[in-house]
Amino acid sequence: MGLTTVSPIFHHVAALFPIYSTMALRHSLCKRTVSYASLCTLQQTRSVSAETAISQHISDLTDREKRLLTKLYDGLIGGQRAALAESITLVETQHPRKKELSQVLLQRVLAFRPEQERRNGGKPVAFRVGLSGPPGAGKSSFIEVIGKMLTGRGHKVSVLAVDPSSCTTGGSLMGDKTRMTELSRDMNAYIRPSPTSGTLGGVTRTTNEAIVLCEGAGYDIVLVETVGVGQSEFAVADMVDMFVLLIPPAGGDELQGIKRGIIEMADLVVVTKSDGDLLVPARKIQAEYTSALKLLRKKSKVWKPKVVRISSQTGQGVPELWDTMLQFRDAMLSSGELRARRQTQQKVWLWNLIQENALRHFQQHPAVRAELPELERRVTCGDISPGLAADLLLKVFSTTP
Repeated sequence: MGLTTVSPIFHHVAALFPIYSTMALRHSLCKRTVSYASLCTLQQTRSVSAETAISQHISDLTDREKRLLTKLYDGLIGGQRAALAESITLVETQHPRKKELSQVLLQRVLAFRPEQERRNGGKPVAFRVGLSGPPGAGKSSFIEVIGKMLTGRGHKVSVLAVDPSSCTTGGSLMGDKTRMTELSRDMNAYIRPSPTSGTLGGVTRTTNEAIVLCEGAGYDIVLVETVGVGQSEFAVADMVDMFVLLIPPAGGDELQGIKRGIIEMADLVVVTKSDGDLLVPARKIQAEYTSALKLLRKKSKVWKPKVVRISSQTGQGVPELWDTMLQFRDAMLSSGELRARRQTQQKVWLWNLIQENALRHFQQHPAVRAELPELERRVTCGDISPGLAADLLLKVFSTTP
C-alpha cells in the first residue's frame, strides 16, 4: 500500500466509525502536557497538511461501500464465520479499490482491539502459533488433534493453512480441509486455506492481516501452517508468538535435512508419529535435536527451546505439549518479551510491505518499462552485466518523473 493510500484510509475510518483518531489523541496530549505544546502543534500542522494533500487522490466512499464495511465489521465482531471469510477474501484481493476498503475494515478492527484486551484482563487477544515442517511431518493431522482438544476446552481456534500454488497454472489443491474433516465441521473452529500465489516461504502477504481479522472475530488461538521447510520460513516466525517445528521420525542423520536457521527460530520442536514401530526412531530424533539445541544461540532470555514427542494417531503427548506451549506464553508475557516481539514484528512487516510496493512501482514505471526489454536483451547476450543494467534502470526510475 503506497503513501497515497495511507492517509485517506484514516480519513475514511474517522468518518465512518466513532473512534478516536491519532489527531484526537495528540490533541489530548497537548492539553495535558504544556512542555510539549509546541511539538504537538507542529505535528498537528504537518499531519493536517499531509492528509489534506493526499486525500485529494481518492474519492469518497460510496453508500454501498459504507454499508458493506459496516455489515462485515458487525458480523466479524459478532463471531460470524461467513463475515470472517468475506473479510479475509477482501484482504486477499488484488483489486486496488477493494484493497483500500480492506484497510478501512482492518483499521476499525484494530481500533476495537484495546476493548478486547481490556475484557481479557489486559492480555493479548489471541495466542499466535506458527507450525512448519517438511512434507509428511503430519502437520494437518496434528492440527486436527490439538484443534479438537482446544475447542473441547472452550477455545475458539482459527487455522490459516497455506497451500502451495502451481508455478504453471497458478492453482492450488486447497486440501487442508479434506485432511481436517472433524475440525472443519467444528463450529468453534475456522479453517482458511490460502494459496501461496508464488509468495516466498508459503506465507502470503496478507496472512498477517488475516490474523488480525481472526482475532477480531473472537478466535483466541490462531494457528498458521506453512509450506515445507526452508530459509524463507522466517516469514511465519515474524508474525507469530511461538514458532513450532514439526519433524517426523526416520532413519539417518535428520539434522542434515533441516536448515540450521529454522532450528534456531524454533521455540519448540515436536517429533510426530511417535507410536508403534516409529517409537524408537522418534526417541532417537528427540535426543539428537535436544543435543543440537544446546549448541545454538538462544533467542529468548526466559525460554529454553524444548523437544517433545507426540502421536496424532493415539493422542499421546498432545495435552502435555499444550501445557508446554502455555508455559512458553506465560513466561513470555510475564517478562514482557511477547509484547516486544509483536512490536518488532510489526516493524518487520511494515518494511516488507514497503519493499514489495516499491518494487511494484518500479516495475510499473513507464520509463523503466520502456528501457527494460532492451537492457534484458543486452544482459542475455552478455553485452553488459546485470549489475550495470540494474544501475541504469534505477537511474532512469529516479530521474524520470
